[in-house]
Amino acid sequence: MSEATSRDLLERLIGFATVSRDSNLELIEFIRDYLAAHDVESELFYNAKRTKANLFATIGPRDRGGIVLSGHTDVVPVDGQPWTVDAFRLTEKDGRLYGRGAADMKGFLASVLAAVPVFTKRDLSLPVHLAFSYDEEVGCLGVRPMLAQLEQRAHKPVLCLIGEPTSLKPVLGHKGKLAMRCQVKGAPCHSAYAPYGVNAIQYAARLINRLEEIGEKLAQPERHDARFDPPYSTVQTGTIKGGRALNIVPAECEFDFEVRALPGFDANTVADDLQAYAQAELLPKMRAVKSDTDIRLEPLSAYPGLATPPDSEAARLLALLSGSSAFGTVAFGTEGGLFDHAGIPTVVCGPGSMDQGHKPDEFVTVEQLRGCDAMLIRLADHLATTA
Repeated sequence: MSEATSRDLLERLIGFATVSRDSNLELIEFIRDYLAAHDVESELFYNAKRTKANLFATIGPRDRGGIVLSGHTDVVPVDGQPWTVDAFRLTEKDGRLYGRGAADMKGFLASVLAAVPVFTKRDLSLPVHLAFSYDEEVGCLGVRPMLAQLEQRAHKPVLCLIGEPTSLKPVLGHKGKLAMRCQVKGAPCHSAYAPYGVNAIQYAARLINRLEEIGEKLAQPERHDARFDPPYSTVQTGTIKGGRALNIVPAECEFDFEVRALPGFDANTVADDLQAYAQAELLPKMRAVKSDTDIRLEPLSAYPGLATPPDSEAARLLALLSGSSAFGTVAFGTEGGLFDHAGIPTVVCGPGSMDQGHKPDEFVTVEQLRGCDAMLIRLADHLATTA
C-alpha cells in the first residue's frame, strides 16, 4: 500500500471546515487515526466544552527532549469573500492548490503527516513531536493548555519549528500583539440639551486621538528595529460602535484597538497610558456632569513576540533545514512567542505565503509543498545521523 502524499493529505485536511468558531474534532480525530495507523500514539488536550482539542504526539525516543513540529488546525471564515472555487474542497490548477487553509497553514500540517512514515522508519537520535493546536486565529488561545502540560514534563522539547507560511524562508522573529476593548459610559439626554449630557462618542474620540499620539511616539526613529516591517511598534483602532439616534446624546460607545509590539516592548504600557489619561483628564470632566459615567479597558487577547538569536542552536538547525542563513522576520504573529516563553526555543518556516492567507481563493503552490516535504526529509536525515 502506497503512503499518502502531502497533496493527498492536504485534500483531506481542507475538507474539514475548521473555522475557529466551529469544532476541529473531526480533523483532530482523522489525524489521531492516521497516526495510529503508523503506530504513533496521540494525546488530546480538550477545551472546557470538549468541542475542540489540541493533539500532541511523539515519534522516537521518549527519554530526552526533541524537536516540535507545530501548527494550528483552525482557519479564518470565508463569509462574504468572493471565492471562485469551493473553499473547503481542494482545487488544483496551474500548479496551485486552492482551498481555505492551503497556505495558513494546512499545507505544513499535510507535509508533516506525509513525513510520519519517514520518521517512524528512522533510528532517531532525538524524538520528533507533533503539536497541532486550535484557536490560533483568535488570539493564540488554544495552544496554551498544551504548553502548560509540556512545561511540567521531565523531558521538555529543545526546539520548536512552527510551519506558518514564510515561502520556506527562515524566520527568527515577529512582533507580539495586545488586543483591547475600551468601553465608555456616558449620560444620555435630548441633543437640544447636549451640554447637560456626557457624549460617549466624543470622549471615545478623545481616547482614540490619544492612541494616535502614543503611536506617533512609538514611531520615532530611536525606537526603530530595522529587522521588522514596519520597524516600530504600532497602535491602531479597528472597530467602533455607539449611539442610537442623531437627536440623542449617546450613552455608550466602545472601540477595539491593538498594539503590535516589537520584541522587548511591553504592549501593556500603551493600555496603562490610555487608562492614566482617562483617569486624569477625562473622567473628572465626565463625572462633573454625571457621577456614574465611566471608562473601562478590557483585554481581548495577547501573545508575546519572538526574537530567536541568529547565533543560537535553533537558528543553526533552521539554516540547515531551509538551506539558508538569510534569517528574516514576519509582520504577522504566531504561537512561537508562547513556545519561546515556555522555554522552548522557536523558529518559523513553512510553505506558502501569507500574501494568500485569509484571502479568497487562498492557495499554496505544488512547488512549495514539495519543498516543505524535502525540508522534513532533511530533518529526518539530520536526526538519524546526529549522535
